[in-house]
Amino acid sequence: MSSMAESIGLAAPAAPSFSGRLLRPIERDHDDCRAVHDGPIETRPAAVASCHDVEDVVEAVRVARMFDLAVAVRGGNNNVHCRAATHQGLIVDLSPMRRIHVDARARRARAQAGVRWRELNRQTQLHGLATTGGIVGRTGIAGLTLGGGPGWLMPMHGLALDNLRAADMVLADGRVVRAAADENPDLFWAIRGGGGNFGVAVALEYTLHEVGPMIAGGVVVHPLEQGLDVLRFFRETCASLPDEGMLVAVLQTAPDESNAKTVGICGGHCGPVENGRTVFQSLKTFGPPAIDLMGAMPYVALDSMLAPAFPTAARTHCRTHFLTDLGDDAIRTLIEACARCPSPMSRIVIEHVHGAVTRVPVEATACQMRLAGFNVLVASQWMDRGESDRNVRWARETCASLAPFAARRRSGTCADGNDSDAVQIAYGPNLARLQAIKAKYDPGNLFRPSVNILPA
Repeated sequence: MSSMAESIGLAAPAAPSFSGRLLRPIERDHDDCRAVHDGPIETRPAAVASCHDVEDVVEAVRVARMFDLAVAVRGGNNNVHCRAATHQGLIVDLSPMRRIHVDARARRARAQAGVRWRELNRQTQLHGLATTGGIVGRTGIAGLTLGGGPGWLMPMHGLALDNLRAADMVLADGRVVRAAADENPDLFWAIRGGGGNFGVAVALEYTLHEVGPMIAGGVVVHPLEQGLDVLRFFRETCASLPDEGMLVAVLQTAPDESNAKTVGICGGHCGPVENGRTVFQSLKTFGPPAIDLMGAMPYVALDSMLAPAFPTAARTHCRTHFLTDLGDDAIRTLIEACARCPSPMSRIVIEHVHGAVTRVPVEATACQMRLAGFNVLVASQWMDRGESDRNVRWARETCASLAPFAARRRSGTCADGNDSDAVQIAYGPNLARLQAIKAKYDPGNLFRPSVNILPA
């Protein structure tokens, strides 16, 4: 095959062949491959380079650097803040790269960047092992890990990035290097929270922990009319949770013909099943719930529990805030927002953050989100393009109404590049060090995702 540059229609010196699939705007599948999870975002990349191996990624980066095309990286393709979008740039699509190797004896896993969490969990659970990653199993491992990586195991074992042992990186100059504590340690520090600002992570290595295969978990559901009492109960229960447990509250429209507004509490306890039953017993008796699906379940089912709430076909616009306290006024604001939501597909997700993730010093990694509290995701979802304006407006108005209760911090995966101070919100006291490392590894700012760290 000719070089990738020639395939795009650019004049370039001879280069190694590109064995992947290159999709230009004239290609039939280009629109499907350029699509991002945020429905209102319409970007027109110069091309999408679907890479089959590391050599393909190196060639894609070489061509992007030669013609000064911004690079956006697509891994599992589920990011709700459009990290995989670029206008007139190059999307490096890693989704075909999905090999996984689990070393059960050493409790390590190595996975290529196109892997999704449910795929990694499926392999590691064959050995009764897992690592932190993903509330929703179809999320890609790479983007979530490099930006932070919340998940059901974070109270026990920290964020996904806290369990990252090493990553193979393709840098802006085309070099392939290993970032780890003993190799390029400055780069290793930066990618753990700095996202895709420093290169393309093509493979990641994780520490594994004994988990499952059976755990206690599930969901209980209440009518929205009881929302104030339910979310107060949620708040109080979260305050006494052990590290083995995590709770997530969801305000949404019931997925049946009733169109009733509901408040659900989802839980996962990844210690011994009987301990989990005891911890979650109050969830089954409070109310009592209209629906009770809480009990013993496989760990691999935990990260698929919320998947139906985020259909890939939907047009989506998400906003986030982090609340250090879920006070009554904030609860009332959330309930009112749910009540006036224009789409039955939309929801508000409240993730409780506590335990091991909060005990890591802010300077230990580039991730500054080490606060205990509640991460609130406002997920507006709809199908009809003509409904975009009012559904985007609902998400933005809801997020604005939560601003008085919010902390001035968000994780890299949740920071919105449209915010004027998004970089400071995402990286805080670590920003200056990140800018210096950016200048070393990507001085030309080839990798400029939506929350872009500029070289010092």
